Amino acid sequence: MLKRTMMSQAVSMALAAAFALPAFAQTSGTPEVPVARVEVTGSSIKRASAETASPVQVVTRDDLAKSGKGTVAEYLQTLTADGAGSLPTGFGNGFAAGSTAISLRGLGATSTLVLLNGRRMAPFARADDGQKSFTDLSTVPMEAVERIEILKDGASSTYGADAIAGVVNIILRKDFTGMVLKGEVGQSRYHDGEMAKASLTWGMGKLDQEGYNVLVNIEGYANKELMNKDRADRKWIGAGDLRRWGYPQNTQFAGGFITPGASSPTPTGALRDPVTGNFVSLPGCAALSTTTAQDPAGGCLWYHDQFRSMQPKIDGFNLYTRAAKRLSGGHELYAEAGYSRRDTEFTLIPPSVSPTVAFPPNAQFPTGVINYGTGANAIVLAANHPQNPYGVPVRLRYSAFDVGPSTRSADNAFMRAVIGVKGEVAGWDYDTAYVHSRSELDLNYSNMLNMPALAAALGNPASNLFPYYIGAQAGRNPASLYQAIARNATSHSTTRLDILDFKASRELMQLPGGAMGLAFGAEYRREKLDNPSLSGTENGSINASYVAARGDQDIKAVFVEVVAPVIKGVEVNGAVRYDRYENFSSTTPKVGVKWTPIQTFALRGTYSEGFRAPGPAESGVESQSTGTATARDPIRCPGGVPAAGGATLADCSVAVGAVKIGNPNLKPETSKGVTLGMVWDPLANTSFALDAWKIKRSDEINPLPYNEAAALPDAIRSDNNLVVNGVVQPNTGSLLLSRAPYRNSSFTEVKGVDLDLKQRFRMGDYGRATLGLTWTHIASWERAESATKHYQYAGTHGNCDTSNCAGTPKNKVSMVASWDRDALNLTATANYRSSMQNVAFAGDLCASKFANGSDAPYGCKLASFTTLDLSARYNLNRNLQLFASINNVLDKVAPLDPLTYGGLSYNPMDASGAIGRYFKLGARYQF
Repeated sequence: MLKRTMMSQAVSMALAAAFALPAFAQTSGTPEVPVARVEVTGSSIKRASAETASPVQVVTRDDLAKSGKGTVAEYLQTLTADGAGSLPTGFGNGFAAGSTAISLRGLGATSTLVLLNGRRMAPFARADDGQKSFTDLSTVPMEAVERIEILKDGASSTYGADAIAGVVNIILRKDFTGMVLKGEVGQSRYHDGEMAKASLTWGMGKLDQEGYNVLVNIEGYANKELMNKDRADRKWIGAGDLRRWGYPQNTQFAGGFITPGASSPTPTGALRDPVTGNFVSLPGCAALSTTTAQDPAGGCLWYHDQFRSMQPKIDGFNLYTRAAKRLSGGHELYAEAGYSRRDTEFTLIPPSVSPTVAFPPNAQFPTGVINYGTGANAIVLAANHPQNPYGVPVRLRYSAFDVGPSTRSADNAFMRAVIGVKGEVAGWDYDTAYVHSRSELDLNYSNMLNMPALAAALGNPASNLFPYYIGAQAGRNPASLYQAIARNATSHSTTRLDILDFKASRELMQLPGGAMGLAFGAEYRREKLDNPSLSGTENGSINASYVAARGDQDIKAVFVEVVAPVIKGVEVNGAVRYDRYENFSSTTPKVGVKWTPIQTFALRGTYSEGFRAPGPAESGVESQSTGTATARDPIRCPGGVPAAGGATLADCSVAVGAVKIGNPNLKPETSKGVTLGMVWDPLANTSFALDAWKIKRSDEINPLPYNEAAALPDAIRSDNNLVVNGVVQPNTGSLLLSRAPYRNSSFTEVKGVDLDLKQRFRMGDYGRATLGLTWTHIASWERAESATKHYQYAGTHGNCDTSNCAGTPKNKVSMVASWDRDALNLTATANYRSSMQNVAFAGDLCASKFANGSDAPYGCKLASFTTLDLSARYNLNRNLQLFASINNVLDKVAPLDPLTYGGLSYNPMDASGAIGRYFKLGARYQF
């Protein structure tokens, strides 16, 4: 066990928090005071040393304050251990819009367990990608956070499912007295994107002296919506039209262009010539589209940035309360209650009248798919419609600008209550509690299309809605028409979590290296999800696909843990947990060793096993979702070259939907993880840690990759088949929808290295300074879909179907320099991510092309990105503190990213480079 001289528990925790490294004590002649025992994330045994065999990074309140970040999620997403699958605030077109999440090791938010004060929270009420259940970090009040502990190896042996990639334990304040008022405002250099935030923290009663404590924290905040068109002069940021940088016009955020036998949705309306089979645009484009360099093929070209938000409008409120009362006999009664409300609003593009939608099969539609663009259910313009010059019913491609853009509102309410007792009995430290947590999500999507009414208004002369004038003549329509064809789609989703747990620990006996510790515990947990689909999607009657999940399960678990300092300087710890689900059971062990041959040096290593149970969205018989991602059409773009007979570059990067259906026969995912590292304090003020790690996740629950699903014969295509030498090639039309069923695929193996450095400087009259560096290197991120199909994603943009198309950079670095002198603190933080190959996986063809056919961008390489943030705090007196920060102080522009769909032409994880330099100013007053 590492020997250290401590003045108090606070000093112990501060040293641990300093950089998640052991700060080895220097011997002195002063007598040691009693050492307080603390519980560290990943272990249930209290100990004198905050360092275990597992690598744990600790973020303090001070770290959060110095960062200038506005939320817990914003800070955690700058961690080098965070990777692909993380959910930023600006991801408004995703399934889980309105939420935020962290993805350790790039294994997805569903493999990162998030705890609040060491216990679980109810997950967000809508699974990301219709599949992945996760904890929404937006519900955590930042001002109430005491510290955050990030366990960087698996912890299923202690906490059960979902801890495959690690654990984020957010620990809130307790035993606080006094009152603090805090407020801040912010604005970008473009004088937009304004934010405001205020909080009040109040506490009374000192637990140790007075026997009780009550704490209340209230926090309110608001962020204004930021539009992509607000960044029209910031190079490519927010731009759908990338022709200025050498790209073709038909990129993923383009609309209205016409290709042989096809047309994308256009604001004027495009009609299919019954003789030639090609689409012809109606007049009036100049009044509808802001794009001046128009489609040479005659379409009415427009881009999504004409409507779409970059950052959503947000209004939020957090309430957290805690009360503790000392009881006789060394016991303590405690209770926690929290409530969070977060309303977000995100603007997307106007609806298209010719979507392909999927829903549960029924008697009328046994395939569960309606193609409103081709075939028997195609939306047509009646022969006698005033805008139809052909005299026969014709197909229509139309983006309903007259209906208006769709606004997605996601209003999430979260509550959590805990009541428990802890204390000491017969030498045992125990803690038992009941937890109830609930999340409610109300979705409201405006300006959705009532497809039966729309079909009648365009194609049925007998309907009282006919004729619906489109495009340039839409001003002739009465308001009653829009009341009939446009509607709001809504849903109300809930998740519920109930937990009853107990754990106890004590020292058993003295071993040659110190006291042996033992802990055991038990847990009963009930989880319930009810996520109905948006109204109208159950039968294909609106222009959106069905996304729903339902299920509940009971989990019972027991665990035991031992820490044994077998000889001086060698500590061995082991734990095992047994979880019983309704359809399976899991036993997950973990073992760790720490060897400290000298006071300032230690070697450490762990081996752990973990699991993740199939979620209701994956295993529920009522569960189904349809996701969309960019893929290369293997039929119309073989080998990355448009096929002869009518294919274009648009077919080489097409947005394809994939229907995913719950599979009750799924097995749980399992994992094996290994860490091996060292910690070293070579000098009095220098800390150094290096950890290598590997995680292998087997029996993964994944849909079939989009590129493979697109090649299956049951993929749904338009009827604009390729025509080669006058011969029609069957089933070669534009790709619309594929089937990507859930199944247990082979495995993913991720390997890498974490480096942590910290140097402190004592500068006499000039104060003190600290330099810190955290670096994570991903050596390999390999997924095996089968025995013969392996995909390497390290250093690539992939994979889009499970990582939100944000990519997997090989290197992420965070550097922090902080200087304190008297009442002043200045901090600079630099965050770096390395470049990535613009390919779906290593060795694949380039995912994007310039208009001349060459690889894009910059030889198929996405540039690296570095930002610098500055913050300052000044204490005017003992009560009043002023603080300010500048995010992206150098105003770096995020690199151009043509493949991602989370941001328009920039990676959503580079959002600070899209928003631009951002200023915040605030004050804190403590009574």
